[in-house]
Amino acid sequence: MQGILSALDLRADRATAVTLATLAVAFLIAEPLYKFHSFTLETGAFLMTWWVLRRIVGAIAKV
Repeated sequence: MQGILSALDLRADRATAVTLATLAVAFLIAEPLYKFHSFTLETGAFLMTWWVLRRIVGAIAKV
């Protein structure tokens, strides 16, 4: 695994950490609350939640 990461030169910077953290929080919000009985609507609502959270946390963290 370390060889793959070094070959691809992937580094977890601050922005990546914020994005992954907001992804997890958005999932925890969307899973119990969004029951639209439509995959498209639930996916759109999840992505909007993630986007809004990312914008808020990014503005606070100045990322």
